[in-house]
Amino acid sequence: MNKAIITVVGRDTVGILAKVCTCLAENGVNILDISQTVVQEYFNMMMIVDASSARKPFADLGTELADIGKEMGLQIKCQRSEIFEKMHRV
Repeated sequence: MNKAIITVVGRDTVGILAKVCTCLAENGVNILDISQTVVQEYFNMMMIVDASSARKPFADLGTELADIGKEMGLQIKCQRSEIFEKMHRV
């Protein structure tokens, strides 16, 4: 399994979850777990996904998600789970 962590942060607006999930589905990425919260008007989401069957290289998928974030005024990051786990061990 090729797990990745996707984080989304920014002002809450209609369609955030829909756009992110549509992008992932169109690229063959399966959502394994998802957590989201809205605190006042700020949206925060973390997803664990399986990118084993992704139709694009990992870097291209990350760029596409980041571009969606820019269009919506959000910050969207996609990291391989191994890097995420090692960063948080320090």
